[in-house]
Amino acid sequence: MSVELNHTIVHAKDHHESARFLAHVLGLEVGPEWGPFVPVATSNGVTLDFAAIPAESIVTQHYAFLFPDDEFDAAFERIRQAGITYFADPHGRQPGEINHHHGGRGLYFLDPAGHGMEIITRPYGSHPQ
Repeated sequence: MSVELNHTIVHAKDHHESARFLAHVLGLEVGPEWGPFVPVATSNGVTLDFAAIPAESIVTQHYAFLFPDDEFDAAFERIRQAGITYFADPHGRQPGEINHHHGGRGLYFLDPAGHGMEIITRPYGSHPQ
């Protein structure tokens, strides 16, 4: 059996703002609005469909994106240029730092709705710690 994640819905206060924010950081495009959704598609075919809901209804989620080294550098530069606060850890205790887990590099930041975003260059478990 071959099962793949196709899409997921990401709740946001302003779905246009959140989609533009993430697309910019990741170097992707915002797709055309479809019904209540503003999509951002990744290169492996998974689409994040941003949907606006009341702020008090948003439950914080975590989304991690795997990058090749050179594209990580470009995304990291976009994060720095935009003045986005980033951390080496998911708890926000190491601001302005990146990590080197699994033989690669990674960092965490928040999107406009407060979701935890992560960019990494090596999948978890791909290299002994």
